[in-house]
Amino acid sequence: MDKERILWVDDEIDLLKPHIIFLEQKGYIVDTTNNGAEALEMVANQPYDIVFLDEQMPGLSGIETLEQMKTDFPNLPVVMITKSEEETIMEEAIGSNIADYLIKPVNPNQILLSLKKNLENKKLVSEKTTSQYQQAFSRLGMRISGRLDHNEWIDVYKRLIRWELDLEKSSDASIKEILNMQKLEANQVFAKFIENNYYDWINGKVKDIPLLSHTLLKEKLFPKLDSPKTTFLILIDNLRYDQWKVIQPIIEEKYRIQSDNIFFSILPTVTQYARNAMFSGLMPAEIERKYPQYWIGEDEEGTKNQFENQLFGEYLKRYGKNLKTSYTKVLNLGVGRKLLDNLPNLMRNDLNVIVYNFVDMLSHARTEMEIIRELADDESAYRSLTLSWFEHSALKEIIDFIGEKGANLVITTDHGSVKVADPVKVLGDRNTNTNLRYKTGRALQYKRKEVYEVRDPYDIYLPKLNVSSSYIFCKKNDFFAYPNNYNYYVNYYRDTFQHGGISMEEMMIPYIELKAK
Repeated sequence: MDKERILWVDDEIDLLKPHIIFLEQKGYIVDTTNNGAEALEMVANQPYDIVFLDEQMPGLSGIETLEQMKTDFPNLPVVMITKSEEETIMEEAIGSNIADYLIKPVNPNQILLSLKKNLENKKLVSEKTTSQYQQAFSRLGMRISGRLDHNEWIDVYKRLIRWELDLEKSSDASIKEILNMQKLEANQVFAKFIENNYYDWINGKVKDIPLLSHTLLKEKLFPKLDSPKTTFLILIDNLRYDQWKVIQPIIEEKYRIQSDNIFFSILPTVTQYARNAMFSGLMPAEIERKYPQYWIGEDEEGTKNQFENQLFGEYLKRYGKNLKTSYTKVLNLGVGRKLLDNLPNLMRNDLNVIVYNFVDMLSHARTEMEIIRELADDESAYRSLTLSWFEHSALKEIIDFIGEKGANLVITTDHGSVKVADPVKVLGDRNTNTNLRYKTGRALQYKRKEVYEVRDPYDIYLPKLNVSSSYIFCKKNDFFAYPNNYNYYVNYYRDTFQHGGISMEEMMIPYIELKAK
């Protein structure tokens, strides 16, 4: 490995000879100069890993040298060294994106610490994170194999996400693969947990029931509506918990997190079922029975979620919430911009519901567009693409405006998605739905051990297409494939993000309450 090269710029460089010898003994190459003009020539002709720059020099000052250096080499780390402790100088240097700031006289250990922080930080963080996960691996494995309740599953999932995000900083591919295997194992056990408990939850057969799509708003949102402040509920379609965690730091610039909750999406984990359940406070079969005019079945034409606003209005009425509300669905940039312009008017309402559809469109685009597949070819890249979109979206501007006005804000979603890998063969008639993670219809043919089957949909309050209809759900990272044209189908859909079935990523999803700073 090449030695790291330092440029030290100081008009009294001769007095720093002991420091330079110390660094050379530590294995660094140190070049020196006593003026800013020569320093600029040196960095133009020789790649440096880091620059130590004196702030007070005759001729071209340290600040002037820094500005030119950052213009030409914006990613070069520069450590500013000065005798002055004046706040304005510190602010000017920090505003120029310095890597560190040291006050003279500096001792060798200060210099060494700054070097390690700036040159070896990624490596040290990577090694420490890898070591910590290795220690946590066995404990997590023992928990996963234990008899967990829903709260313990939430804790395990949060820990897995934490390690997944932390290990992105690691260069150790093998430790990431171990984590992926542990997540897969967790999803296998989680699927059994859902199979064993889902019926009892939906039918109220047990006392300890998690927050579910159809109970979420009554339990969490409705109590907030007594506040004199306007409340905004923003539902980002298909937002996984890990995606929430990567956009969280940006949102925290304007907000404090009051509560970071995970709730469970109902099955199937798709918009038609989960979001309608959320906005109605009812399970899908109950919607079909109570409000048949607002339920569009699998076999019917038209958008399956065109009556969310009406369902939500009925929901509020049933619980005596006489509120001034608005409901906006953002399906493209134009609608987002129009909503942004209309926000001052919405501040007069008690409650504003915004459904933002980008992440779901990203998931579908990744399946259908080669360029998006390449941009988001793994979980980390998929999160990165979500973050990049959010940073430049109208949604961020909307959230910032809400924060500036001091309104209440809730961010949630309707379901998540999972990256699929393993095909499961299924046969059905031409009326069988097309979703890759669940199937409903009659005369479905499959291997029972490979799916979660619900022979009578009414058992879990799902509608029936006909008398003999049943539902089957994929588990972990499986996806349904038809035997006809099997290889093409499998190759096309493998490694895409899908939803509708049973996985931690699809079912355990965020509900976040925020307060403006």
